[in-house]
Amino acid sequence: MTKENHTVTYEFILLGFTGSPELQLTLFIFFLIVYLITIMGNLGMILLIRFDSRLHTPMYFFLSNLSFVDLCYSSVVTPKMLMDFVVESKTISLAGCAAQMWFFGLFLGVECYLLASMAYDRYVAISNPLLYTVIMSRNVRAQLLAGPYFVGLLNAITHTSLTFQLTFCTSEINHFFCDIPAVIALSCSDTRINKVVLFVMSCTLGTVSSSVVIVSYIYILAAILRIRSAEGRRKTFSTCSSHLTAVSTFFGTLFFIYVRPNSSFSVDEGKTVSMFYTVVIPMLNPLIYSVRNKEVKDAVWRVIQRKGLLSMRQ
Repeated sequence: MTKENHTVTYEFILLGFTGSPELQLTLFIFFLIVYLITIMGNLGMILLIRFDSRLHTPMYFFLSNLSFVDLCYSSVVTPKMLMDFVVESKTISLAGCAAQMWFFGLFLGVECYLLASMAYDRYVAISNPLLYTVIMSRNVRAQLLAGPYFVGLLNAITHTSLTFQLTFCTSEINHFFCDIPAVIALSCSDTRINKVVLFVMSCTLGTVSSSVVIVSYIYILAAILRIRSAEGRRKTFSTCSSHLTAVSTFFGTLFFIYVRPNSSFSVDEGKTVSMFYTVVIPMLNPLIYSVRNKEVKDAVWRVIQRKGLLSMRQ
């Protein structure tokens, strides 16, 4: 279709996950449970760190911010997706689609570099334990948090502004949210610049942040191997294992979607992987950090004991 005979698009239709009404209901119930666990897990982590003084350390400062980001970027996508499972009209306005893309790009960029900041924090904690609190001062923590938000803003502004300068020939987005590649695919304009910018920024965003993580963990591993006792090595590595698990699952799915050529996987595969990092990973992160972290489990137990004592006194 040429630019001369196209119609102006004011809203999009999110095709989402196709299937029978029974399957739609099953998916709705499943993703509703996942989203409720995401809200409770991340809010619980934020409140636990806020009210337990023993968790007022740089590591948990970053972890509480990670929980906030997970809660936000899951909430950008999941409520609309849940609504589309139960309503007949799956439309989203042009402005709504732009807002969803902007906020998702913001929090996705923040998470990439926040995970890198957390890896650096673990490196400092293990390599310089005596100077850890001095090196990771409040000012340094603020800078390591401001950097990810700057990158996230740059990511959101760049992709959203480039995408919504295009002319769209059709309104059906073959996805469950306004993801950049899915929206670009609707355009009858020249999208070569958009695709190049998306690929370059995705590679840069992922490569720089994952490189910081990899280099940090190389130094962490070297520091752990210098510990003489096996018990000491085990305890030290256990403090990093939860972060390493979260990082590997997050970056693995992102590289699959944004760095691989579009022709190398089907649309349904792309939706499945996107669902994993937009909906499932924000639920898994607080579970990973609580199950694999003794300090968090001890803090939860202290809260339970305090609640039990209060109820007994009443």
